[in-house]
Amino acid sequence: MKKIACVGIAVQDKIYYVDSIPTTGGKFVAKDYKEVGGGPAATAAVAIAKLGANVDFIGRVGDDATGATIIAELKSYGVNTDFIRIYDNARSSQSAILVDNQGERLIINYPSPDLLTETQWLEHIDFSQYDAILCDVRWHEGTEYCLKKAKQLNIPTILDADITPQDISKLVSLVDHAVFSEPGLTKLTNSTETSQALNIAKQLCKGHVYVTKGSKGCFWLEDNKEKHYDAFKVKVVDTTGAGDVFHGAFAYALAHKYTLQQTVEFATAVAALKCTMSGGRQGIPNLQQVKLFLTEQ
Repeated sequence: MKKIACVGIAVQDKIYYVDSIPTTGGKFVAKDYKEVGGGPAATAAVAIAKLGANVDFIGRVGDDATGATIIAELKSYGVNTDFIRIYDNARSSQSAILVDNQGERLIINYPSPDLLTETQWLEHIDFSQYDAILCDVRWHEGTEYCLKKAKQLNIPTILDADITPQDISKLVSLVDHAVFSEPGLTKLTNSTETSQALNIAKQLCKGHVYVTKGSKGCFWLEDNKEKHYDAFKVKVVDTTGAGDVFHGAFAYALAHKYTLQQTVEFATAVAALKCTMSGGRQGIPNLQQVKLFLTEQ
């Protein structure tokens, strides 16, 4: 069985379901509420576990009730949490999320400043055991360490290249597969034109570059040509975590030696199925469900 590492942030999501996302100040009433685990790398790890691969989550939480809840939920999905660093007297990261009737969401993340950015403790992890390593950009120092380690060991790497206050250029230069969100690619390249932005990113990345654009699907460069895979048409309930799930499925496919076309198709299908249920993780399908969905398409 393949083994994958997911490196980055884990948070607790507080999700409020509303008719529409407010654009002015005032008081509003949610019609439903859920509290679930989130975070790009952590949710990707759950997706990988549900698809049937072994997965380690490598990240940081505080020793508060939120941190304990985050770890317990990851364990419940079959994610190995032995490499989570728990900091004393520290708050864990949290997010407040509004989801409207169309499934679109507004996320306000609080990345806890109590969680140190140190990486010395990562030296005790045997990275040679992994078939692929997926990193997000929310723990810059940890991601940089792991990407460099993977390069030494010739392990394929994936970067969830989302928008973040820090400059991610160095991380992009180290990774084999830089999978951007649309805002992440725009910020890095200062371009909103897909082809131009991908080509600018490719000058920085020695591997492959991709961008996910929600309902418009995924675009990427292969053999210096732009490729596109359209999004599947499904009844969208909640897009929370869809990008994270895409990255997890992408890492799963790469670890199993799928071609780039097959990898994008597979990840697109997994993310689409996730969007048919509420919450960031509840709707993540298993491998049998994905295969059936692709057969039906």
